[in-house]
Amino acid sequence: MSKGTLAKAAKDLRVALDKHSPEILTGIGIAGMITTTVLAVRATPKALSLIEQRKADEGVNKLLPVEVVKTTWKCYIPSAAVGAASIACMIGATSVNLRRNAALATAYALSESTLRDYQKKVVEEIGEKKEKRIREAVTKEELERNPVSKSEIIITGGGDVLCYDQACQRYFKSSVEKLRKIENDLNMRMRHENYISLNDFYAEVGLDPVAAGQELGWSIDKGYMELEFDSHLSDDGTPCLVVCFAKPPIPDYRW
Repeated sequence: MSKGTLAKAAKDLRVALDKHSPEILTGIGIAGMITTTVLAVRATPKALSLIEQRKADEGVNKLLPVEVVKTTWKCYIPSAAVGAASIACMIGATSVNLRRNAALATAYALSESTLRDYQKKVVEEIGEKKEKRIREAVTKEELERNPVSKSEIIITGGGDVLCYDQACQRYFKSSVEKLRKIENDLNMRMRHENYISLNDFYAEVGLDPVAAGQELGWSIDKGYMELEFDSHLSDDGTPCLVVCFAKPPIPDYRW
């Protein structure tokens, strides 16, 4: 095997280890905890034997707790060492995840800021009407990629208007009045609780929560939730109300 191939294999291994380091550290930590328990169980008979021997040597029926520790602590050194290493692995995995989440939040904030600046400049350059037509064309293409004829329509009990949740790409039945009321109610709630999550919105609409719905949301210090609507025809000719957010939900909205 050539040096170049070995170097590439080593680099790929380092990348893979770095990418999956939280999972690897968590797995090692779990295995270490199990090993700690096994070692402690195996050390116990020896520790009990040492206690009995000391009681016999000193002619007593019972040792003080301090004496028990002094007599048996060496038996548990291996299990204590493995336990400490396991805890370090678990802490390391948590630390890596926290750093990655912080980096993702920063990247998201930068992307959101760049997008806002870009949208503002587009409006300045081509005007609001042309910008709106472009946005509507993009939304129309999205509906064509996700046709209602091949999708489940969720009945929420909030109205009979076909709606499309642009954030999570799903169809449901509701109405503008109902959605505006939910928007106002949640913003009122935000004034008292300081923040709301994306899943809070979905719960009010009558939609199932999504995996990232508790990690994304809005906070009072960064502005209220604001809905936007676009009207289009679905692939079967039914009028469809596209529901989106003027200010997308952000991570770390509770802090």
